[in-house]
Parts: sequence; C-alpha cells; structure tokens
Amino acid sequence: MTTTRFFVYGSFCEGMVHFGKIQNFVESSVFARVKATAYRLKVGFPAMVKGGSDLVPGQLIELKGSDLLLSLMDEFHGYNRLDPDKSLYSREEIEVHPEGMSAPVKAWIYFLNPLKLPVNATVISGGDWRRSMEEQPVLTSKLSDKQVTYIQRLGRSSGREIVPIDLTLYRELMNLELIVDKGRRLALSKLGQEVYRHLA
Repeated sequence: MTTTRFFVYGSFCEGMVHFGKIQNFVESSVFARVKATAYRLKVGFPAMVKGGSDLVPGQLIELKGSDLLLSLMDEFHGYNRLDPDKSLYSREEIEVHPEGMSAPVKAWIYFLNPLKLPVNATVISGGDWRRSMEEQPVLTSKLSDKQVTYIQRLGRSSGREIVPIDLTLYRELMNLELIVDKGRRLALSKLGQEVYRHLA
C-alpha cells in the first residue's frame, strides 16, 4: 500500500466536518503552511487560490491508500483529470513548509480554480482561516436542527420528488438564500448545495 502526501485545510483538517472521510487513511499529520491566498466562501469555509504571499496554515498528512481514495478525493473537489481547466478545483503538487522541518517537502493540494471563485468570496487577511472561522462561525453551525434536516432531505432527493415544507421553514431558508422555488417544487440554491456538502 502506498502513501501519498497531502496538504489539507479547512473542512478536511482534524476536528473539522470532512476529516472523517479520510481519518482511517491518515498515517501521520503535522502542522504546516503553504504560500497561497485564502478566501472565505459565503458558507464560511475557506478555499485557496494559487499565488500570493500569505503563509496559509493547514496540515501535512500522509494518507495510505489507493487510486480509489485519490479518485474519491478528486470527485469531492470537483477535479476532472481529463479536463482540469473546467474543474472546480485543481490538484497540484507544491512545496509545503511543515513545522519542525528545516526544508520544505512536496505534497498534493487542491486549489480552487480562480475562474470558479464566487464574487461574494472575501480574502482572508494573512491567510489565517481558523481565526476567521472563530470570529465569524460558518453558516452550517448557525442552522437549526429542523433547517439541517430539511436541507439534507432536499439534497438527497432525486430532484423530481416534492419534499414538503412548512411556511415558517420555507421563509427561513429563502431568507438565508439556501433554497429556490421552482414553482411546483423546491431545490437547493448554489449556496444551499455548498451547505449540503459541508453538513456532517
């Protein structure tokens, strides 16, 4: 079984919502930084774009795994090896600066495609996305259990079925811009889809 080095940040870091997806494959983990520009997405989680001078914090992890694990990571990040320019994220091998090591090491990272950067994304000054999330918690942490349950039901639906909703919940989710009314049925908005991806 081979091991692959990745630099992870945001929702894939230890203690965050998506760490559980890779937890069983992690052989080692150490605090590290990379040079990049970090943005805060409207959902509250960060995304990184290649370039910039900020030293953005994250974790250098070694994953034991296979091509299947790599394919699943690519799929989650919307990375298509056959058409990387149209992908949501690109997967690149870059220099990572691990804590306690004098020299940088090479590791894979997922950078958001700059063409896919939402207009409402804001630069995180200094790249410290953890502090940004502490100062302003992510949207998913502000939702009620009822709102979360409905978003999950709508996210899992085939798109043809009608998922019933009460008027109060409808107004709450419309005000949060998480759903769109398609006439005879409701659907998740782009932000709603992003929230659905970040629910545990």
